[in-house]
Order: sequence, then structure tokens, then C-alpha cells
Amino acid sequence: MSKTLASLLKKSTLDDHDSFLQAADDALKASSNDTQAQQVKAVALVKLERYSDALKYFDENKGVQESLPEAYSYCLYRSGKFEQAVEAASAAQKSRGAQHITLQAAYRAEDWDAAVQAYNTLSSSTVAKEDFDLRVNKLAIDAEGLWLEKISKSAVPRAKTDDLAAFETAYNAACISVSKGQLGEADVLLKRAVSLCEHHEELSDEDKAVELVPLKAQRIFILQRIGKAEEAATLAKEVEASMKGAAVDARTRKIAESNVLTASTDITNPFMAHKMFNSSSIPKEERFFANQSAVLSSNERTVQMQSFKYDGLINAARRNLKGDALPSTSSDILLTSMFEAAALARGEVSKAAINKVLPELEKRPNDVGLVMTIVQLYILTGNATAAVDALHAFFVRLEKSTSEKDKDIRYSPGLVGLMISLYRSQNRRSQLKQELAKSATYWRTKSKAPSSLLRAAGIALLESSNLEDAQTASDIFDKLYEQEPDDHATIAGYVASHASSSDSNSTVQSLAEKLKPISDLTSTIDVDALESTGIPQSANALAIAQAGTSRKRKAGVPDDTSSKPKRIRKSRLPKDFDPNKKPDPERWLPLRDRSTYKPKKKKGRKDDRTQGGGNVNESLDISSRAEGVRSEVVTGKEGGGKGKKKGKGKK
Repeated sequence: MSKTLASLLKKSTLDDHDSFLQAADDALKASSNDTQAQQVKAVALVKLERYSDALKYFDENKGVQESLPEAYSYCLYRSGKFEQAVEAASAAQKSRGAQHITLQAAYRAEDWDAAVQAYNTLSSSTVAKEDFDLRVNKLAIDAEGLWLEKISKSAVPRAKTDDLAAFETAYNAACISVSKGQLGEADVLLKRAVSLCEHHEELSDEDKAVELVPLKAQRIFILQRIGKAEEAATLAKEVEASMKGAAVDARTRKIAESNVLTASTDITNPFMAHKMFNSSSIPKEERFFANQSAVLSSNERTVQMQSFKYDGLINAARRNLKGDALPSTSSDILLTSMFEAAALARGEVSKAAINKVLPELEKRPNDVGLVMTIVQLYILTGNATAAVDALHAFFVRLEKSTSEKDKDIRYSPGLVGLMISLYRSQNRRSQLKQELAKSATYWRTKSKAPSSLLRAAGIALLESSNLEDAQTASDIFDKLYEQEPDDHATIAGYVASHASSSDSNSTVQSLAEKLKPISDLTSTIDVDALESTGIPQSANALAIAQAGTSRKRKAGVPDDTSSKPKRIRKSRLPKDFDPNKKPDPERWLPLRDRSTYKPKKKKGRKDDRTQGGGNVNESLDISSRAEGVRSEVVTGKEGGGKGKKKGKGKK
């Protein structure tokens, strides 16, 4: 270290980073190649949270970058360049600080495998005062693994008692419950997290206000999902007031504002909602998680639709969507296509709206978002058959493709689930089983098969009496058991599919012992109450039955339930209807069958007589006729005979 830098540093304290930076700059003025001064300047910039300046300085001085890999990787992490931060931290010779940066950066980059590896490295050796931080990180990694479908729900246990001791662990445990779809449990955990944060003794009021914003913003989302709209609106007003003047980071503020806007009942003007949603800006270094970006993008396009910005949505879609990128199940591409279709239909649900969207599908026949939107429009307009046909035609196009990516999309769980729902709504059981079996056959040969789809296919095939279906179900649960040996649904399916096999009786018996006994499952069932209640009926069936009994009246019992006469529409009454005149009791009979019927007299009977005919035998006894006489049928000729006088109206 130079004497100039050493003398300047003696006058500074350890926390006086401005003085360190000034001392380093003065030393570099005297000697621009002073390595130690360069390092001091780089660290001072990072300590002062001037990450953009620090990153620029690192890029200009490669030697400093190589000598301070931890500081450089941390600077990349705080600048939102998570993938580069993971790569830079790997050059720090596996130091503990670099492992912490790798864990955080990989988590934010949604590189779940790298995050798990970094966590395992850190947890293998214990360090004082790191246990709590590692526990918080472990819960966050589990929540991310569930969101990314890297791990099954059964692989992540429920929250432990220790997780309810601090608001950080309670919040992460709530995020795990949200990932599992257990929203009621998540709400309870978030209430606990809010209470712990509000009563934290070591946090100042300002720090509490900052920490409570993400907790309450997450709870607004959950309250809306479970139908507690009024409670969500009340909490939204509270969060909106608490964010004023609070030092909340831009990413958290944006998410909170979006949740407040969706929960608020005071904002009824769509143009005002659009203005409020776009009021806050996000710095470039702030990156959202993929699921957060999808929700925010959906909310942004929703307020655009409500503000009648149809042309903007259509033009943006045509700029961003390219034929070579389709088909795709990317959330951004799907949202772009769906909102373009909604904009083309002008937000309407009708046959005319479908006709506006179909020409766009002809241009992009492999656009998943367009197909799903058209299917939805067909369903909303009551044409389920057309919805099935549209989706089936899309499946056929993907099956004919030679691309492996197209085949994966064809058998993706979401699209297969959509087709299964359509088949189930139309009671097409055979086609439903065929679709599940076909999808399961495709995924069984893949290393990473979607467990939810395989499980549904296996359960459906178990209900079949066909031996081939039973064998297919057995193979499916074999693969599922390899992937998720601790999942109870998988174990139950494995036992059911192998129960008749003599080769694996011992394995089936040991697995069956892991399941709940039938006696425990039926212990709370009241058999007597079920017998007395009878067969349950739907509300619709009960209404029809009640209406039927109300129409049936007992013989001889007058109906005095209503004193008012039944009102009949005028359009259903004849023109000459007289309410004071008694109607004809024989009015329901044909005219010929009524007692008052009198046939009309025929006019011009002379014209009906046969001209030049023989004698008429009026006898009904055919045997009395002469053998040589044949019965004849006289037919009239059109227009009458020649020379006859023209009748009225004849030409």
C-alpha cells in the first residue's frame, strides 16, 4: 500500500466509506497503477451501494475484477445480472461468502438446481449465527421448487413449530402453502407472520412498515383467491396508506400496487385504473420472478382492455409474435396471443366475435393462445362440439410435426387437461380414456414426465376392465413410484395396480402398510344417518321433483292456493275471442269429427257424372258380377273435354 493511501486511511473509520473512496481516488491520482488503491475504490463503491458505478469500474479494470471475485459477483447480483453473478462467484475458490452469493443469485435466476447445490454445500458445515439464515433460505428454495414443478408437493413437509417463531420463516412457509394450493393454511401463516413482525422488538417503526408491505400484499392476493373480497379491499386501503413515505423497494412496491388495485372497490373508472397501474416505474436492474411477471403482464393488459386500447394490444402482438417461435407454452407468448384475440373480438362473446378471431388463426394455426381462446369462446357461446373439434384439429397438426418440441406441447398437461375437461362435459368416456392412455404412452418414454398427467391416466385406466388397460396402469404407476416414492396417491395407485400380481406381493404388502387403514378412513362415517337420509340428489333434481308434485292434484280436492285467475298472453288468444262466451268443448277435435260438422254441398254435380259410361253395378257383391265385365276406375282429364265451355278462371 502506498504511503499516501495509508496516511489517508488512518484518518477514516471502518464505516466511513466516503472517506475510503476519497482516499483511493487521491492515491490513484498520484499513481494510476496502484493495485491496492484500485481495490479500495471498488469495495468502497460497493459498500456505498453505487452498484452501476462499481460494475463499470470492474469492467474497466479486469485485474481488480479477478482479485475481488466476491465483490464483483455481489455487484452483479445487486445489479440484477443473476446468471453472471453465479458464474463470477464460482471463481472465488469456493469461499463461504461466494457460496452465499451463489445461493442468492441462483435463487433469483430461478436456477433451482444450482441453488440446491449451494445450499447443500453451506449446510454441510455449520457456522455460528447462520442456522436461522439457512433455514429461511431452505424454505424459499422449497417454495421455488414447487412453483417450478421441480419437486412434488409430498416432498415438502408442512410448517414446523420452529417456522412459526419468526416472521421470515412464517412468511416463507406461507409461500410454500400457496405453491401447494393450500390457501387457507397460507392465510393463517401470513396472519402469524404479520403479528410477529408488528411485535418485533429489534425493528424500528420504519423497518416494520417496510417489512409489513410484502406480507400484507401477499395476503391481499390470498384473500381474493378464497373469496373474501371485502376483507381484501379493507387490507388494500391499509397497505396503500402504509406505502406512502415508506422506503419500499421498487419491485415490492409494484407488486403491492397491483394487488391493491385489483382488490380495491373504490376505483370504477377503467382509465383511472390504467393511469394508477402505470404510475410507478421499475428500474432496469429489478427483475421479477417468472410467475410474478406473468401476473403483472396479465394485469397490465387487462386494464388496457378495459380502457378500450384494442389496437395497441393487436399491434403489440403482431410485432412480438413470430411464426418460428410457435407453438409455444411460454406464459408471455400465451398472454400476448390471448389478449390479441380478446382485442380482435372487442371484448365480446358471440358468434360474430369468433368470426373475427378465426382469420387470425388461419395465419398462425399453431398458436396455442389463439386456439385456447377460440375454444373458450365456443364454450361460452354454448357450442361445446365446435370447441372439441377446434382443439382436436390443433392436436392433429402437432402430431404430424416432426419436431420433438411440438410433440411435447401436444401432450403438455395443460392442453391434455383441457381436452379431458371437454370430453367429460360431453360424457365422452371412451375418448377420455383414449386421450389419457395416449398421453401416458408418450410420456412414459421421457425422463421428465409430468406426474399429475400420469397419475390421472393411471387412475382412469384402473377403472377399465380391459387387461391391456390394467397392464398400462401398472406400468404408469411403476414409473411414478420411481419418481415419487413417498407420494401417498402414487403408493395407493401402485398397490391397486399390482394387487392381482403374484410377483410383487411382498412389495405391495409393505407399501399398503404405509397407507391409512380403511377403518380410520371410515371411522367418522355415520352409517345410520346415511341410511335415513337416503340417496343424495342434486338441487336441480329436487327442484324438478318438487315442480312435478305441485302439478299433480288429488281427485275431488279443489285448488284454492291462488285466488287470481291465470293470465294468458293476448298473442296466444284467437282474434275473435270473447271471454264471456263459453268455448266449444269439441274445439280440440278435427272438424269432421265434431257433432256440428256439415259437409259442404258440391257445386256443378253434372260435371262429376261420367260421360258415355256403362251401367253402374251398385251391388257390393263382387261374385254376382258377370265374368266378362272388369271393374274400371274413371279418371278425370286436366282441362276438361274438347269443345266444353270454359269455366270461370280457366284459360
